[in-house]
Amino acid sequence: MNDSPGWASPGSPSPEPRPSGTPGKDDEGAQGDGTERTTSEETPRPTADDRPRNWAADQPPAAPQGWTLGAQGEGPRLRRGRGPVPRQHPGRASGPAGGWGAAPTPGPGPARGWNSGWAPPPPAAKPGVIPLRPLGVGEILDGSVSAMRAHWRTALGISLAVAVLTELVSVITLRFWFGDTSELEALANNDNPTSEDLNNALSGTLGTVGVTGVVGMLGSVIATALLTVVVSRAVLGRQVTLGEAWRDARPQLLRLFGLLILIPLLVCLVLTACLLPGILVAVAGSVGPAVLLLFFGLLGGIALTAWVWVQLCLAPPALMLEKQGLFASMRRSVKLVRGSWWRILGIQLLALLLVIAISLVVSVPATAISALVSGGDTLTDPAAATGWTSLIISGIGSVLASTVSLPLSAGITALLYLDQRIRREALDLELARAAGVPGFEHQAPGPSAPGS
Repeated sequence: MNDSPGWASPGSPSPEPRPSGTPGKDDEGAQGDGTERTTSEETPRPTADDRPRNWAADQPPAAPQGWTLGAQGEGPRLRRGRGPVPRQHPGRASGPAGGWGAAPTPGPGPARGWNSGWAPPPPAAKPGVIPLRPLGVGEILDGSVSAMRAHWRTALGISLAVAVLTELVSVITLRFWFGDTSELEALANNDNPTSEDLNNALSGTLGTVGVTGVVGMLGSVIATALLTVVVSRAVLGRQVTLGEAWRDARPQLLRLFGLLILIPLLVCLVLTACLLPGILVAVAGSVGPAVLLLFFGLLGGIALTAWVWVQLCLAPPALMLEKQGLFASMRRSVKLVRGSWWRILGIQLLALLLVIAISLVVSVPATAISALVSGGDTLTDPAAATGWTSLIISGIGSVLASTVSLPLSAGITALLYLDQRIRREALDLELARAAGVPGFEHQAPGPSAPGS
């Protein structure tokens, strides 16, 4: 006799009672101790035709007639000579066999008896900075910070080196190319400037912005490539050195540079196309319709540029971790974003707000200190803004802000890419196999896991 409560197949017929006095299996087993027991035959097991679909072939035996589950702490009890007792245990639904054959169902109040509650699912494996399952927004942010903390030497070393190089070029360019502010001062004092005056005054500004923009783009490409590799290793719980990250990222740097130029170019083209009707009407001389067209064109351009940006935001990690080409990584990003556009937009906007907040926290005190030390208003006085003291203090603030914001931004984008692949392609199983999680070592390998 099985002493543990089992599961009865719903819909199985109840057995017919045996005539009184006919010895049964329980009566034969009780002859040795002199105790007279009157029970019925055990309910036969359900056949394959009786079992519902998706039930296993090997089922526990059904409850014998005459047994019932006692109150809490009593255990099973046998009613002598009375047949089956229709008493039910709290929290259990009655089945065709009753008593022990009833299947547990959740109900109000505390759990009672045996197996009356439902056990929670086991936690997901977490070999690195994130659990290997679909992630929430807080887990993506926490995973980015945890990756930066777990690999702080490599992550902060990369971002610090990139920030120092870009700010050094920016400071030197601003000082020696934009240091002469006489043309700007002449333009400010001239009420009727000519086109030549405008060209002379703005050429230096545009040249400085162009040089610093190109250098900043190169620095962003290198930082994104190296930090994406660092985050992918942190997910697997592996250490990575600066040399290893450079060796993994170096073959993809040229493609990543082209990608980070092509995406802003597409965004600018979309915005220009939306503003073009208003510009053409303004050139034709119709001011009122031109203003209206420009207003609605600007609204439509912002919406379309946001759509394009979100569609392509996962292309850099796809290019780095899947070793794909330029256009293949863009198509890959569009495929991963499909169906999750609003969620990805919200997470990316949250990451952008965090980066802006970090920059403001560092840059505002640096600007105030620079104005106090230089003795002028760096916002309105070009001479004070391009002095060595102001440039050095502002550069230090920018370096500190970039050192923190670059790993945070790159980590959020990389984890968002991994989360989308976990949701769509069950990448968590492959990541667990690559990380050596027990129980996954001998599974058939699928697509290569990032960082494996």
